[in-house]
Amino acid sequence: MNRRSVILSGLTLGIVGFGGATWYATRLAPLAEAEPVAPELAEALMRPYSPILGPKTAPVTIVEFFDPACEACRAFHPIVKDIMAEHGDAVRVVIRYTPFHGEGSETAIRVLEAARMQDLFLPVLEAILQEQPRWASHGGIRPELILGIAANAGLDEEAARTQMMAPQTVGVLNQDRKDVEAMGVRQTPTFFVNGKPLDPFGEAELRRLVATEVAAAQT
Repeated sequence: MNRRSVILSGLTLGIVGFGGATWYATRLAPLAEAEPVAPELAEALMRPYSPILGPKTAPVTIVEFFDPACEACRAFHPIVKDIMAEHGDAVRVVIRYTPFHGEGSETAIRVLEAARMQDLFLPVLEAILQEQPRWASHGGIRPELILGIAANAGLDEEAARTQMMAPQTVGVLNQDRKDVEAMGVRQTPTFFVNGKPLDPFGEAELRRLVATEVAAAQT
């Protein structure tokens, strides 16, 4: 079992009992002196078209390689939101699509892109993650449910069917796949903070790395 699986197990248990979701925060592993990604990879890390949560001009950028069918991504979503709330206008999150779970992941990404065209990205993202156990169960992926889940969050389903297949959507998917490969991302979620990879992986480490970058930006 890898470290993400161990952390996910703990986060899942913590979510069942409110207040336990941050249990890992007290188990601090030393953070490596990470260097930002090489200049030749900077473009692959973050594209101008990538979805952004938070202020576009924030001095600290969390890049999350994210799969909407990934249980760990779902578990980390409230943590990332809490980090953004803690630091206010200082932090933004850039989403990079990482469709590691086949048809379910790709369908969810297409729906999210349709939602972005309709200015409904965040509510649809929240709905897709909330209902993830229904459509992304290990016992049976059911991508046919995703559009209906998004429609319940306000998405125009008829328009979305066209938007999901639009050249713009296909282009985003294809480029993100290439960038995932170029960045060597093998697991989700994978985080970079101001270009620095999160190593080791964990909630406490992510919080500390973001706090360090926020402090540096304010000096």
